[in-house]
Amino acid sequence: MTMTRLRDVRLIPLVFGPLIGFLAVLETRLDDSFGASATATWISGVALGFGVVVAAWYPLAGTVIAAVCLPVAVVAFGAPGVGGAAMIGLIGVVAWVGWREPPRHSAVALCAAGVSFAGMSIGAGGTLWELFFVPAILLPGWFMGLLARRSGERAVKLAELAAALDAEREANAQAAVAQERTRIAREVHDAVAHSVSVMTLQLGGLRRLLADRPAEQEVVAGLEHLGRQTVEEMRGLVGILRERVDGERPSPAPSLARVDELISDVRAAGLEVTLNSPAELPRLPPVLDLTAYRVLQEALTNVLRHAGQVPTMVAIGYTEQALTLEVRNEPGRPAHEPVGQTARRGGHGLVGMRERLTMVRGSLHTGPEPGGGFAVRARFPIPRTW
Repeated sequence: MTMTRLRDVRLIPLVFGPLIGFLAVLETRLDDSFGASATATWISGVALGFGVVVAAWYPLAGTVIAAVCLPVAVVAFGAPGVGGAAMIGLIGVVAWVGWREPPRHSAVALCAAGVSFAGMSIGAGGTLWELFFVPAILLPGWFMGLLARRSGERAVKLAELAAALDAEREANAQAAVAQERTRIAREVHDAVAHSVSVMTLQLGGLRRLLADRPAEQEVVAGLEHLGRQTVEEMRGLVGILRERVDGERPSPAPSLARVDELISDVRAAGLEVTLNSPAELPRLPPVLDLTAYRVLQEALTNVLRHAGQVPTMVAIGYTEQALTLEVRNEPGRPAHEPVGQTARRGGHGLVGMRERLTMVRGSLHTGPEPGGGFAVRARFPIPRTW
């Protein structure tokens, strides 16, 4: 369930649900022991598979639908109990809801499934042992889902920590640059400016001694004037350095809010970029926002490096479920080989993109376009907030 190469994780229940329905029908056809209750058994299995499919979009509701299918089949159709396919399906959907929903919500689905099993056992005339044992089978599936969810949350926290460390490293680098600039300003003021000032004063004294030699006095006066002018310019330079140290604002963090600046930079490098983006993006989680910016930056850099200055389209889309990013360039004439060949060999840029998307449970699809050129398409799922 933690595979990151799936285009959409909802493919899991969308495939698993119909499979459960098919197995329920196959089970009753191949096992003659079901007898007259075969129809009721496979109908409940198919209905449970439908609940699994619903869980692809609504995990909690889909699990409840799958759970109530069993007691309904016992009461309404006279089913003797749960079939093997239905048992597998219910364990699977409980594991799914444990992965996709917070523990307090998935626990509700677990309780609903357990109560459903208990009600089915009572309606089917089961023993006291079945009343407690069968619901307990669901616990391993739920714990498996919780384990997968906590593993993903731990990966997200590690990504946030890495982003914080990256920001701290950049801040330390800026502080080191500021300290070096301060040192240079101090050296310029204490050494160079002081020495030039002394030289200027000495020239002034020499000019006064040459009162009876107008030609030499004029030359010395020019040198004195030049020295004073140089001192003023050095003082201005020192002032500029210290002003930038004290009043300079820190560079803003990389964010899709600065996408216009990024596009302007690559346009200045000669890349013809067309941007298709919402007028205003909502506030995104910091890690997702940074990851999307870095992926877009790397994709545009790859276009310049491998395809050259070719027309390129950038499309940014947003829904409540996901942020999508597409960078598609037209065929270029690079000096050595097309970008598609480099990408097929597996460049470091594409590997870095996949690693970043793995941290936010996103998906990345890259490859040549049918009409030529190359495309990078990324999808960033937006975490649900409660």
